Amino acid sequence: MHIPDNKKYFRIGEVSRIVGVEPYVLRYWESEFPQIRPRRADSNQRTYQRKDLEIIMEIKRLLYEERLTIEGAKKRLKESKRKHEPPKRHIIEEIKKELNDILSILS
Repeated sequence: MHIPDNKKYFRIGEVSRIVGVEPYVLRYWESEFPQIRPRRADSNQRTYQRKDLEIIMEIKRLLYEERLTIEGAKKRLKESKRKHEPPKRHIIEEIKKELNDILSILS
């Protein structure tokens, strides 16, 4: 799962493809997780920001990889927010990007 660097806003179909879940799953997660709050475009279509995608990918990881329940994932996200820890995958992606930037400078 990679979030394109050149975009700020994503439609629900794009988010669905990037994250690998159906749009109805995203809509359900919106109702369960207050951290996900897409804005509405003029066309009344949901538009997600990069931070929304990062939260959604963390929710997917908690539910699918760690096999937590919805309640368990909610609790974990609240704990993470309290500690101000960004999700580990986010840190890894940032490090990869910085290393690629260094490689391009050195080339």
